[in-house]
Amino acid sequence: MSTIIVVGAGINGVTAAIELKKRGHKVSLVDPGPLPHPLAASTDVSKAVRAAYGADQDYTSLAERSIQLWRKWNQEFGVELYHEIHFLFLRQRAMQPGDFEYESFKLLEKRGHKVERIDSRVLHERFPAWNAERYPDGFLDLEAGYAESGRVVAQLIEHSKSLGVGLCEGSRFSALVEHDGRVRGVVLHDGRSVAADVVIMAVGAWTPYLLPFTKNFFRATGHAVFHLKPRQEKLFQPEQFPVFGADLSSTGFYGFPIGREGVVKIARHGPGREMPPDSPDRVVTAEEESRLREFLAETFPALADALVVNSRICFYCDTHDGDFWIARDPERAGLIVAAGDSGHGFKFAPVLGELIADAVEEKSNPLLNKFRWRPEVQPGDKKEAARFLPAKS
Repeated sequence: MSTIIVVGAGINGVTAAIELKKRGHKVSLVDPGPLPHPLAASTDVSKAVRAAYGADQDYTSLAERSIQLWRKWNQEFGVELYHEIHFLFLRQRAMQPGDFEYESFKLLEKRGHKVERIDSRVLHERFPAWNAERYPDGFLDLEAGYAESGRVVAQLIEHSKSLGVGLCEGSRFSALVEHDGRVRGVVLHDGRSVAADVVIMAVGAWTPYLLPFTKNFFRATGHAVFHLKPRQEKLFQPEQFPVFGADLSSTGFYGFPIGREGVVKIARHGPGREMPPDSPDRVVTAEEESRLREFLAETFPALADALVVNSRICFYCDTHDGDFWIARDPERAGLIVAAGDSGHGFKFAPVLGELIADAVEEKSNPLLNKFRWRPEVQPGDKKEAARFLPAKS
């Protein structure tokens, strides 16, 4: 049994703490709080859950297993946190080989998923909020939906406490304790040192700022998120308005139907704005809202003048190739960095803890090679298919 400190109680941190506690380790979670942390990417009303990943079989397979576990979580927790209401992927031209949507459709079809090809006629008849003439092709994934992310994190925090995970809420990480090339604990903001055999840094977009030696590996980028109040609510109920990606490689826009908050959530996945996650510039700009309005007028006319009841900046911890980073630091024994969600990590919540725990215990896991410590990856290496994935936010 090892003594393990997990810094950061977002989705990476809390799932890692739960899995490691189940494996017999002594685990403490350190987070400044309140929990769920109001600035954390995990803290929001919804995150998309789906197995569409272009031609990438690794992520597709991992997502398939994750979706099975999302269904199991609903049963185990006795509350519907994952809503399997389908996912609509559309393009502004015919799908072709090489397109994210085409490759996703073909791979899901090959693997036996329930998917339906959607053309303008079907779009007009079944999903009337859409400008069907603008989106002539795409597909509907019937085995996808969204998770209520903030409620998920809150549920998992309570579950971790019930298992005996120590929760140090209100404690802010200050520095690593290092001796002879090995990490032996952390220093908190009040000067206290807490010893551990292993430290897991799961701090999302704060990673390159709290661990400056990782600044060449990660970028913290902000992305605008909008909550809108539609006048014609019926058009935006899940039955007629599933989770969607609107020609992602072209527009970057994706969104969700009306949920328990009574709003339609729409956001844009793209390069974002690089800045620290607690920057005073963490506000949606007039330019970002203008781009939203232009998109709405072209895509959802009934939302064109909808009231924006809330907006926020959701932060990604981007890697240069779009893949996750779950790895031991080769220069600092005892340190694991679990970061690099790159805008598509939350859907894997049910399997993230296992991946991180395997990295801690140095267990064989082929995906950990994909998510390895990889300083050789340089800016500009990011794959387009990984760049335009509508999962985060």
